[in-house]
Parts: sequence; C-alpha cells; structure tokens
Amino acid sequence: MNEQTVEKPSVPELDTTVFLIPGSKVKNGDERLVVLNQVARAVVDDLRGMHPKYVFCFRGAPVQTINNSGWQAARRRAGLPQVRVHDLKHTFGRRLRAAGVSFEDRQDLLGHRSGRITTHYSAAELDNLIAAANRVCESGSRKTPALVILKKQAPARLVASA
Repeated sequence: MNEQTVEKPSVPELDTTVFLIPGSKVKNGDERLVVLNQVARAVVDDLRGMHPKYVFCFRGAPVQTINNSGWQAARRRAGLPQVRVHDLKHTFGRRLRAAGVSFEDRQDLLGHRSGRITTHYSAAELDNLIAAANRVCESGSRKTPALVILKKQAPARLVASA
C-alpha cells in the first residue's frame, strides 16, 4: 500500500475513536465508518505511540490485512480455528440487537448499505452510534450470543440425469 494513496479524511473529535476506512480498502467500495466502543477504544489506546504513524503494526510495518498469520495463530491458541473475521461481525450485530440497538443504528455500525448513511456525520449522530456500540459492553449483554459462527455450505452437487 502506497502512503500517498491513503485518504486521510477528517472526523469530528469526540470523546472516542472513530476510523474512516477509504472505499478503496472496503469490499463494496464505499467508505466505511468504524465506531469503537469503550473496549475496542482501550485496545487501540494501548497500542497508540508504539509506532510514530500507525496503530496496528507488526515488526515496524503497518498491518495490511486482518486475515494474516497473527489472526490464524490467535484462533488456534483460543481453540477456535473455525472462526472467521466475518463471524465476529455477525456476533457484534447479534449483540447489538440483544442490547436493543435500533435496526438503523445496527446497519450503520455494521457498515451495511442503507442509502441513508453518509460520511458527513454530525457530532450528535456519532454520539448516538458510540452509545449504541457501547451497549454491547454493558453487563449482561455479553452473555448471549457468546459467538456466532456461520458455517459455509458446501456447493450443491450437480447430478447428471440420464
């Protein structure tokens, strides 16, 4: 990844951390707003300053992809080799729902295309999304669902008829 091609959008500074991922790095090509809850923010804050420019690094170089050897090793150490990154997104969505977060806010937090989401959030809208993301951190909300693992279905076999 060339540093000159990375967009550096400004996001209003609140009492939290948000990331705006450029569309060139997102599967559907749309910019993605990532709102960190208090737990995720604590993890990021602990990593800040270890590199002069990047938060997520390995041996001094920025991490380019989440599905890397570190992720693979963490899954094995946790005894969850079948868990995919997408399973974590589904678990977050289910926990948001269990915590009573509205459908619209779940769409925004999960990065689903809705036609109404923009990259021009007001501070009030971001505050609402931050509060919604933090609801999964409240006691009791982490109990169900513990982890959602989606199984890939084997492709249907074509049977030739006589």
